[in-house]
Amino acid sequence: MSAPTVKAPWPLARCAQAAVAAAVAADVHRAVTARAHLLHPRDTPLSESGRASMVYVYLMTAAVVLFLVWFARCRRNAELLSPGTVRGSAVWAVLAWLIPVVNFWVPRGLLLDVQRASGPGTPGRRDRVLVNAWWATWVGHALVVPVGTRLGQGTSLVLLLVAEALYLAAGALAIAVIQRITARQATALTATLPVPGAVDLPRLS
Repeated sequence: MSAPTVKAPWPLARCAQAAVAAAVAADVHRAVTARAHLLHPRDTPLSESGRASMVYVYLMTAAVVLFLVWFARCRRNAELLSPGTVRGSAVWAVLAWLIPVVNFWVPRGLLLDVQRASGPGTPGRRDRVLVNAWWATWVGHALVVPVGTRLGQGTSLVLLLVAEALYLAAGALAIAVIQRITARQATALTATLPVPGAVDLPRLS
């Protein structure tokens, strides 16, 4: 019986990357529109700000779903490449990203586990720095946004710029993380797993 086909999830990676980029662009547009409404409500009606926010919510939801599907596929591949080295279950690998408070720390460890198990040897320092930088910008953005919302307009403008800068950085780094882990799995799967349908030729004595 031939071995099951196992491939690096490039289609999912590309879809997740595109969705993340679209969500970041929509968030920038939403923030600019919301700020314009606060400063010039007659020129930028509330309905326009609401539409921008709705588009962002839809795109962000799509980005989250595609990212989690990509991550679940990468975790499955990592288990095939390095059995027993990825902590937790497949269900927990998804739920950990969605549970409040837990999602501020646990998913980072799961992501590093998948990164380590996705290829031979230990990932380089640049790979770990990439994941940690992404996580820092993402958590930083999640903490800055509610603070800016509660403060007055003068202070919130500064925090809005900080939040958007962190969000842009988090989006760019997320795209890079998806690329790095998928490429690592592609290299490892090509090197270690048999080609489907291949047969071993008899050795000549």
